Amino acid sequence: MNGHFTILKKDVASNARLGHLITTHGDVETPCFMPVGTQGTVKAMLPRDLRDLGCQILLGNTYHLYLRPGHEVIRALGGLHRFMGWDGPILTDSGGYQVFSLGAMRKISEEGAQFQSHLDGSSHLLTPEKAVEIQQALGSDIAMTLDECIPSDATREYVRASTARTIRWAQRCAAARTRRDQLMFGIIQGGLFEDLRRYCVEEMAPLPFEGFAVGGLGMGEGEEQLHAIGSFTADLLPVAQPRYLMGVGRPQDIINGVRAGFDLFDCVIPTRNARNGTLYTWQGKMNIKRAEFAGDSRPLDGSCGCYCCRNFSRAYLRHLYMAGEILSAQLNSLHNLYFYHRLMDKCRETIHSGHAENWTRLWQPSEDA
Repeated sequence: MNGHFTILKKDVASNARLGHLITTHGDVETPCFMPVGTQGTVKAMLPRDLRDLGCQILLGNTYHLYLRPGHEVIRALGGLHRFMGWDGPILTDSGGYQVFSLGAMRKISEEGAQFQSHLDGSSHLLTPEKAVEIQQALGSDIAMTLDECIPSDATREYVRASTARTIRWAQRCAAARTRRDQLMFGIIQGGLFEDLRRYCVEEMAPLPFEGFAVGGLGMGEGEEQLHAIGSFTADLLPVAQPRYLMGVGRPQDIINGVRAGFDLFDCVIPTRNARNGTLYTWQGKMNIKRAEFAGDSRPLDGSCGCYCCRNFSRAYLRHLYMAGEILSAQLNSLHNLYFYHRLMDKCRETIHSGHAENWTRLWQPSEDA
């Protein structure tokens, strides 16, 4: 697909840009946040409600959908869009991070990642070719190359060897693809070493990908290094293609990522925190479990227009959480995702308006409201 991404406007005071991404199942206005629907669902959320709060694109996962229910099952049932009842764009991660998280249950080689299923202990080999095969069967709009996710404390020697292998895996992914209605993004690794990040970009940029992602950040390296390496790598990526900062999802980190020139973001933070009772407001984070909210009749956030804030009190939300009600996860997730999508609206508005001073006013990250 040619002409799939257009930069509409650039910010005057940073590297932020407005973009328009065309996919088979719809267009995406960037910068954009993608809720994580690992197993073909965003936990506690109906597709209808995701649409209503302004979600443009979802993320699914190769590893999990391969193991259950299986990519061939999903292909036979019409593809992932039909299977999960979502007619908008879907990006599928290749499973590299999930394999990394298995620890001793996996072994990395030149051929691919040998791992034991977390479900039943069965043995599997995820090769670059297999990752492409699975994602093509799923029919996602954007497929990711297979990479090795590198721990933040890895030695330079390990990072160099791993990054070189990720490049070779990306080349194999590019050679294996056959669907031209599916975009493919390469993943840039290199750990916390600027020269290795540069090396990875130089090797990956000539490959026939429609976009690039930066992986291996948000894994315990600390806020300063996260922003420094993220910004450094973004500056190296091709200007005319979409840039995706993988798995980085605190509001302030997203704002910094947008200013660095990234276009796409994903993270489990808004939904996972919602299920744990941590909610985001325009005044800061709120722990709805706190006893002081037991008799609080105010909405969670008086300036929020989501269904949760328009209809329920803090006292009710605390009650639902303390009672272990399913509705707690539903309402909390809806609110947090609504907040994240309004945050992205504000980022796009700031770029469009050219009011650079607005960047410091988008969100004040106090610990509790």
